[in-house]
Amino acid sequence: QVQLVESGGGSVQPGGSLRLSCAASGFSLDYYAIGWFRQAPGKEREGVSSIKNRDGSTYYADSVKGRFTILSDNAKNTVYLQMNSLKPEDTAVYYCAAVSSLRFRIWNRSAEYRYWGQGTQVTVSS
Repeated sequence: QVQLVESGGGSVQPGGSLRLSCAASGFSLDYYAIGWFRQAPGKEREGVSSIKNRDGSTYYADSVKGRFTILSDNAKNTVYLQMNSLKPEDTAVYYCAAVSSLRFRIWNRSAEYRYWGQGTQVTVSS
């Protein structure tokens, strides 16, 4: 059974850091791209970052470049999103999603991703 489970969300003050984890089961990350998306209340879901494990290519939204880093530990079948210098506008539910590398085209197009986790809440507030 294919499953993605996010963890690591929580509440943090502006300027703080969090590391989100996306643990995959039922398939190997070696042949998939993993994306992180987020959705704030009243807003559309947006792509945050993605990694294509086959060649290590990474992608970032302009709003998070230089602050967020996506990492893959294929031995643990887990992808991480290290989030530094967090801002209130980063507050959202964060989801990880998976798509076969063969079908991976537009990294921040949510419709491309086949498997989704349940989401984890990130709140940045003073």
